[in-house]
Amino acid sequence: MIKAILIFNNHGKPRLIRFYQYFAEDMQQQIIRETFHLVSKRDDNVCNFLEGGSLIGGSDYKLIYRHYATLYFVFCVDSSESELGILDLIQVFVETLDKCFENVCELDLIFHMDKVHYILQEVVMGGMVLETNMNEIVAQVELQNRMEKSEVEILQMESWCWLSALRGVE
Repeated sequence: MIKAILIFNNHGKPRLIRFYQYFAEDMQQQIIRETFHLVSKRDDNVCNFLEGGSLIGGSDYKLIYRHYATLYFVFCVDSSESELGILDLIQVFVETLDKCFENVCELDLIFHMDKVHYILQEVVMGGMVLETNMNEIVAQVELQNRMEKSEVEILQMESWCWLSALRGVE
């Protein structure tokens, strides 16, 4: 089971944090710092998984990560998860972000946090993997975008009708 998903930049600034197990806020901050320290000090030529830090479960948990440009994508999982399966899941998540944002970058994660969380929820919910088919995930994101656009159009039309009615009263 996935216990946490952490995305942070090369300087350790969190860009997306999702815990699927309860930790107090101060403990979450310590976990983020410890995880960044463990992952960032590793060479690029070593494997992409290691034992979880002392704060997030030690040898019972694994940190599986990928480093893309300025971002670390880290999944903390228990021993029942496949390391290679999670590496593939990270790849699917990043490729989906890339497809939705056309060359995703750190700023996309900052300024479109709601969309990033929606995409993540299409992939993982409650610590369980829901979908691994990138085309299916992108289709759901596009459907959500169309629904949001139609809601905005409806609100604009209602506002126009309301203003027209007010003008008629004057």
